[in-house]
Amino acid sequence: MRSDDYVNISRSLSEMAQLNPENAAIIFPEKGRTLTFSQLDLWSSRLAAGFEKAGISRGVRTALLVPPSPELFAVTFALFKAGAVPVFIDPGIGARNMKGCLAEAAPAAFIGIPKAHVARRLLGWGRATLSTFVTVNGGRFWGGIPLEEIECSSVEAFVPAVTGQDETAAILFTSGSTGPPKGVVYTHGNFAAQVAALKDVYGIAPGEIDLPTFPLFALFAPALGMTALIPEMDFTRPGMVDPVKILETARKYRATSMFGSPALLNRVGRYGEAEEVTIPDMKRVISAGAPVPATTLERFAQLLPEGSEIFTPYGATEALPVCSIGSREILSETAAATGQGRGICVGRPVKGLSLAVIGVTDDPVDIWSEDLTVADGQIGEIAVRAPQATAAYFNRPEATRLAKIHDPSGGFWHRMGDLGYLDERGRVWFCGRKSHRVRTAAGTLYTIPVEGVFNTHPEVFRTALVGIGEPGRQRPVLCVELEKGVSGSWKTLIRQELLEIGAGYPHTAVIRDILFHPAFPVDIRHNAKIFREKLAKWAAGRIK
Repeated sequence: MRSDDYVNISRSLSEMAQLNPENAAIIFPEKGRTLTFSQLDLWSSRLAAGFEKAGISRGVRTALLVPPSPELFAVTFALFKAGAVPVFIDPGIGARNMKGCLAEAAPAAFIGIPKAHVARRLLGWGRATLSTFVTVNGGRFWGGIPLEEIECSSVEAFVPAVTGQDETAAILFTSGSTGPPKGVVYTHGNFAAQVAALKDVYGIAPGEIDLPTFPLFALFAPALGMTALIPEMDFTRPGMVDPVKILETARKYRATSMFGSPALLNRVGRYGEAEEVTIPDMKRVISAGAPVPATTLERFAQLLPEGSEIFTPYGATEALPVCSIGSREILSETAAATGQGRGICVGRPVKGLSLAVIGVTDDPVDIWSEDLTVADGQIGEIAVRAPQATAAYFNRPEATRLAKIHDPSGGFWHRMGDLGYLDERGRVWFCGRKSHRVRTAAGTLYTIPVEGVFNTHPEVFRTALVGIGEPGRQRPVLCVELEKGVSGSWKTLIRQELLEIGAGYPHTAVIRDILFHPAFPVDIRHNAKIFREKLAKWAAGRIK
């Protein structure tokens, strides 16, 4: 294998350990613990050597159920060094989904905290394939080798597995917000391309302090040369964080970068605005997982110093980043168009990525052709071709066929499953998930353009368009979640005002059914993606 074909995502950690050995790689304020790049590199090397001896070696799929902690970082990089394949699954997806994901991924090894081992044994997770067990922060009583016994303390250096661009590095399960969670196959090349794209798009430099409030983004920080500052929070409930702890941590450690879901930004921004708190050292905030309302951007931007910005990259587990746009452009220009029903602008494609909009179909598209594309301004499905785009779902050949288009010139295009269009300036406008479009007898309605109009009402927190009945004859229903504190006695008046707002645009004038919901069901990962399928069932039981 040529040296330029050798790509192991763990190499970035080792390189940082050589360049800046005493810089902090991770800081855990809650635990009062800091690990330098050299300490994390050495610890992960000793674990990698121990994993190899225990049979967790190159290509071995390994379920990893460890919460954000020093051990999570060390174990993850150790698995990458050994060439093993960690399997990441959100713990909040529920016991049934967890069992299904593990059955699908068919891991041979299981590394988890005692609570995860108890659930594994009681619920039969991975019983058919698991043979090696490691317990993090617990003894043998829990059914695995304690992590401290795995570590080879005599090892001072470890040569990472010589993995290639296309060799599987990890399996990341989707959140399941639009169907059963699927295992996305990441190669070492995919990870390397993501790191390079993030550095380029956001100008990230070694030595920065990152405050990631999403575990997988936390793991990117050392690879980007940043210090990962892990806040005290429940990572499965970002929308319910204690804003005081987030802001105090950012201020105390002078964080320069932050990742947060729209739900987290909303909660922290409201508190910061009310208490007039600022984050003086913050250079950038990145928010993803769902569209970020302009009101949330405007509120949170008040916490930042002049010149700083909030970025909202567009992408998915299967391909990230795809596009990016900053809060200044949104607030000064595109937010107004969103309120008029034009969709949400997600910016321009990142460097090195090709993006096209193709005709909408629910069928597989086997071979790429320029004839598939639609004209600028026409809504279609977004497709991308890029080194950060993943090539397959694990053990899901039909899902892979539906999502990938073979390009005769080489490579493939990934269908995002999202609808949108390109404007005359090359910017991408997001119009909602393909599976969420509402097909009525009079035509098709797209969620984001419809909701953007109604979301302009000051008493509305968010809305969700759903369809009742068979596609082609669906009845559009607007579900509404009001701002906290708005009295239910105002619903009759608010309904009438929403109908009047909708009457001002052709695509929303057809909405006649409006239902008020106390709190939309949302995904565990970001607390921001709306489970529209659940809302549709709820609405169907209330529409006569």
